[in-house]
Amino acid sequence: MLPIEKGFFVSEKQTLGEFFHNNFPNDEMNIVAGILDDKICGLQTEVFGNHVIKPVFLQSEIGQRIYRRSVVFILIIAVHKLFDNAEVVVRFTANKGLYCDVSLKDGVLSAEHITQIRNEMKKIVSENIPITKKHLEKDKAIQLFKETKQIAKVNLINSLKLDKVSIYYCGKYYDYFYGTMLDNTGRLGKFEIDFEEPGLLLRTPAGGDEPSAKIKQPKLKYILTESKKWAGILHCGYISDLNRFIKQNRITDIIRVSEALHEKWISNIADDIAENIDRARLIMIAGPSSSGKTSFTQRLKVQLRVWGLEPVSLSLDDYFLERVKSPKTADGQYDYEALEALDLELINDHLVKLLDGEPIMHPKYDFISGERELDAVGPVILPPGQPLLIEGIHGLNEKLTSAIPRNKKYKIYVSALTQLNIDQHNRIPSTDARMIRRLVRDYQFRGTGGLKTLKQWPIVRAGEERNIFPFQEDADTVFNSALLYELPVLKKYAVSILKDIPDDSEYHWIIQNILDKLSFFEAIEDEDEIPHNSILREFIGNSCFFKADGDLKE
Repeated sequence: MLPIEKGFFVSEKQTLGEFFHNNFPNDEMNIVAGILDDKICGLQTEVFGNHVIKPVFLQSEIGQRIYRRSVVFILIIAVHKLFDNAEVVVRFTANKGLYCDVSLKDGVLSAEHITQIRNEMKKIVSENIPITKKHLEKDKAIQLFKETKQIAKVNLINSLKLDKVSIYYCGKYYDYFYGTMLDNTGRLGKFEIDFEEPGLLLRTPAGGDEPSAKIKQPKLKYILTESKKWAGILHCGYISDLNRFIKQNRITDIIRVSEALHEKWISNIADDIAENIDRARLIMIAGPSSSGKTSFTQRLKVQLRVWGLEPVSLSLDDYFLERVKSPKTADGQYDYEALEALDLELINDHLVKLLDGEPIMHPKYDFISGERELDAVGPVILPPGQPLLIEGIHGLNEKLTSAIPRNKKYKIYVSALTQLNIDQHNRIPSTDARMIRRLVRDYQFRGTGGLKTLKQWPIVRAGEERNIFPFQEDADTVFNSALLYELPVLKKYAVSILKDIPDDSEYHWIIQNILDKLSFFEAIEDEDEIPHNSILREFIGNSCFFKADGDLKE
């Protein structure tokens, strides 16, 4: 192997695994894949000649996904070796792990079964079985999964616009996985599984080298379970099901029922607030980027009006400290996502006064000058017995509103928790769906190109991990803003944005990953059936709550 400018010349044909073994001996055990000429490739991939090769480490977000996906494969193998006609269905992430259903022919899953599965997985790891990748003709792959009655995979592969399909093999077992896998079971020993009735929780490294610690998240698990249940009621648990509705011009029913479900959830939350208004008048709304918090808040206000209430809103964006007093990130940038960037003393002073019926002079923050006017808006008064709504990323953090007792607050966590799977063993991470939302919204209404959004996303994600996710279980209720039909609608916008980014971008592999996922979906071109109060309208436009430039209507 001879180094060449910006890459390597590989003089002898070898796999990426062998390449990293020879050239990165100190890091080999932490490398789970490679970026080969801007494309993520498995360690099984053969290389020869001139290439730009970079390692993908376990500690990275994509590395953690690859590792988890590979462990899922040995979980499926273990279940099939132990139990006849058993089925594993990957559901969602919760409790710092991946929740899976395991259907057994004889009885239901138990703690004893979990012990058996764990031991069998460890045995598979100890056997160091190669995981190989084969490219099969599409018809042959379809026949392969027909024989094992995996109908969702058959439908998915049949819909792919490809002549050949990649199938992973481990011994006599095989499966279709979307994405890269490790090359040997001996590398997959970093996992834990727990009995999470009625299924199991698979924990793999997340942010480090060892399996993540289990954290109980019953509210998040409940809302995800409910979302999956509704997807089942609509007979739309997998992408192939959704595509069938689109092709048959039956998507209108999915849109209407999905939107009605949102309205029902928001109405129920408003009912709960109204019935407890004597106790808790401060309504805190928080959630990660592109979860649709603003549209949710506007729809909640409408439902509260149905109860005869007159909610008042405050924007935390107007309570930033003057820029010269703002904290900075490690690289010297102003950190507007830090709690300390807000004037906590003024916020709490205003909240106490408003809840006591006293007027306040609402501030206005100027993001251009970095200064704040304390009387720019005029006096704000909260009428007796009326709710006060606060929306912002720190809404669930008690430090934000420390002057108000916890029992006087009603906290709502809003997030877009994707309920649609690619098939039984492949899911669409909610973070990917939110990034697609953000790409479309920021391009259309904030003048932000796709490349800038991709550059900002890791910073946004780090802020969410620090400022939002640790507090989500303190919410009184959770609202899932994801819509079953949204990705087919967002597809045409996102594809156009991403294809404008030059091919030599350092984010090329991320772009290709998003485009590949979107390629699974049939596009929904006609948007007439999407209500103007839909949360999706916040991202694609024509929302009744926003002006044409994306600003909120007064």
